[in-house]
Amino acid sequence: MSDIFDIYNIIFLALAIFVFFRLRSVLGKRTGNERPPFDPYSKPARDNRAPGGAEAGGVDNVIPLPGKPVEAGAGDTERGAVVLDKVAPSGSALNAALRQILSVDRSFEPEQFLQGARAAYEMIVTAFAEGDRKTLKNLLSKEVYDGFVTAISEREARGETIESTFVGIDKADIVEAALKGSVAQVTVRLQSELISATRDKDGHVVDGDPSRVTEVVDIWTFARDTTSRDPNWKLVATESAE
Repeated sequence: MSDIFDIYNIIFLALAIFVFFRLRSVLGKRTGNERPPFDPYSKPARDNRAPGGAEAGGVDNVIPLPGKPVEAGAGDTERGAVVLDKVAPSGSALNAALRQILSVDRSFEPEQFLQGARAAYEMIVTAFAEGDRKTLKNLLSKEVYDGFVTAISEREARGETIESTFVGIDKADIVEAALKGSVAQVTVRLQSELISATRDKDGHVVDGDPSRVTEVVDIWTFARDTTSRDPNWKLVATESAE
């Protein structure tokens, strides 16, 4: 009887070990697709906006805007108009501009657009702080990209590095909109909090404060060609609200 008990103990122990390693292999292994921690730094981005402000570029947009298919019916357009009234007062210039965009792009939904703008903001300021040119190239218009890369190169030439911690985005509001030909432009005011500091090659802080949370307000403009079936947007202009 004791031998049988020992055999069963061994079997159960083996099964437990097997299950443990199976779970570890699935849950504990990094795949490379995990969302990286955000590390934004807004001040250089604001100081190195596209010269003169950038106009909307091509249709290679990369900021996702989930929404209904373009072939949606008139009922969807009416519902979209009701949502616009919540974002901008009926009769206001902003409401009229958003209705223009909705008239040519029935997939446009302000709330989902703002979700995409929030995500894009975090990705862009993180990529700028890390000097990630590849990510920036996919997210920005050529004019804005050139300005950001120039700032990154100058920072690297000085031997400076940025360390930052993203606290969160407190508020994001659409403040302007326009339809220029087939290109829709939407401007968002983003209020965020972050901890950031720039250190020189010797590790001394030359800008910012690594122990203080700072409120940052940026005004960013996104654009996309409404004739494209790609429902994504690119950052085409930045400025600070000071």
